[in-house]
Amino acid sequence: MPSRDPPDWEFKERDVLVLRELSRDSQLSSRELAEILEEKHDIDVSHVTVSESIRAMREEGVFREAIIPNEEYFYFALFEFKFNPEHFESGWRDAMEFVRDSHNTLLYFLSDGEYQWKSVMMFTDREAQSQWIHEFYKRYGAVVDNIRNSLMTNVLKFRTDPEILENLHECGRE
Repeated sequence: MPSRDPPDWEFKERDVLVLRELSRDSQLSSRELAEILEEKHDIDVSHVTVSESIRAMREEGVFREAIIPNEEYFYFALFEFKFNPEHFESGWRDAMEFVRDSHNTLLYFLSDGEYQWKSVMMFTDREAQSQWIHEFYKRYGAVVDNIRNSLMTNVLKFRTDPEILENLHECGRE
């Protein structure tokens, strides 16, 4: 399991360019990346240096590698809930961990405003989705309020665009 600590990384322009190219094509070799850096960005660097940089960024947690099958194989759902203050202490952690640790959970987060927990879930069919919701509610129904489950139809974009990484080396996060 990846560390929950934020990465401690000082970005060089080259690191950002490598990440951008990998987001375009995650199968590029370090040799191909070194060629792209030279041809497109006039950065002369060996493929060994590129490989070491990628390895160091991976080890530091700068980026994560995940195998995500084509979205055509799954039904996606947005699952949302709040904790019931009346029964919060008796089971909030178990409910939170049930969602977090589910093999159906792709992304799990807390949003502000109403302090709503949300997760993007993946299911092989609608029956599996329904069974998962039923099991969650059966186990943790007293602990949660405001359960909402929305099937996400027609997923039109499912990727990271390289442009989002463009200024990563210029902006520090606090």
